[in-house]
Amino acid sequence: MAERRPRPAPIAKRHGWRWTAPAKGSSAAGNGDAGTPEAEPAPPSPPETASVVQAALYRDGVRVATPASLADTFRELREQQDGMAWIGLARPTEGELLSLAAEFDLHELAVEDAMEAHQRPKLERYGETLFVVLRAARYLDAPEEVDFGELHVFVGPDFVITVRHGAAPDLTAVRRRMEESPDLLRLGPEAVLYAILDAVVDGYAPVVAGVQNDIDEIETEVFSGDPEVSRRIYELSREMVEFQRATRPLVAMLHSLMAGFAKYRTDEELQRYLRDVADHVTHTSERVDGFRQALTDILTVNSTLVTQQQNAEMRALAEAGFEQNEEIKKISSWAAILFAPTLVGTIYGMNFDEMPELHWAFGYPFAILLMAVVCVSLYFIFKRRDWL
Repeated sequence: MAERRPRPAPIAKRHGWRWTAPAKGSSAAGNGDAGTPEAEPAPPSPPETASVVQAALYRDGVRVATPASLADTFRELREQQDGMAWIGLARPTEGELLSLAAEFDLHELAVEDAMEAHQRPKLERYGETLFVVLRAARYLDAPEEVDFGELHVFVGPDFVITVRHGAAPDLTAVRRRMEESPDLLRLGPEAVLYAILDAVVDGYAPVVAGVQNDIDEIETEVFSGDPEVSRRIYELSREMVEFQRATRPLVAMLHSLMAGFAKYRTDEELQRYLRDVADHVTHTSERVDGFRQALTDILTVNSTLVTQQQNAEMRALAEAGFEQNEEIKKISSWAAILFAPTLVGTIYGMNFDEMPELHWAFGYPFAILLMAVVCVSLYFIFKRRDWL
């Protein structure tokens, strides 16, 4: 980072673009410059809203002030030439970001990214200010899913501004850790940036452990034939895609940041800390890549098992149909065999006076013999065709 310079008074126009004045009825408290020309609108006043999580001023690694508003923070920072401001925002309003941009000379493109969120992890330099986008993650035990948050960090010669979108990460713990290590905090905004990066990367460890446990459970469900496992594999695969988007760009980003630390001769110990964070990111990125490949393999195995199960069910249905068909053949054969004597007996049972065989001496034996011949003939015919 470049050497610190005295902070100028806030102005209304930066980088060739014009700030928009707050709408009427805004609850923002004004801190405009009295010498602003009439042709230039005054910079937006810092709103007093709950999105300002915490703002503090530090000198030599020790907190010296906790301003109650952004306006107080701006004023006290200008009064302390060797101080550092650390401002934390959570889902800030447009007015708050514009106020900070006017005060700290933030680039319009970085401010636009911070407003819209949904950015990929990246590191950009605008003059003396670094703009860092990070994707934090946390594992939710109850729904067994990964929740992603987004963090934007502006790092200047004497300030650090964090803009958080989402529940993760918990920067309160980062601030407490830094305040308990004044020797590290004394190194300035670069040390705060390192601590934020370290917290985000450390937050990946519980997510990796939770995902590993989910994959183990999924493997068990796959081989137990759980019908809902395909949906779980798909949902976890989508989360791993998001996890890859969060971790993979960090590897190159941290190497670029390490090169910048070396170029500007940042404290050697801080460079070592940053290299350790880079090692953790590389390890996490490799684990995430492995998880995605494992899920792809599991999905393939599950598809194979489902196909095998479907084939087995179809085979069982075919066998059942074949057995049923054999039973129908047997029933039909016996029905046909029994129908022949019934037909003969029915004919001779009719009450007609003029029937030639009624008074024939061999009529009865002939009828019986006819029934027997027909039944035996049908039996052998069906037997030969394997119906019986």
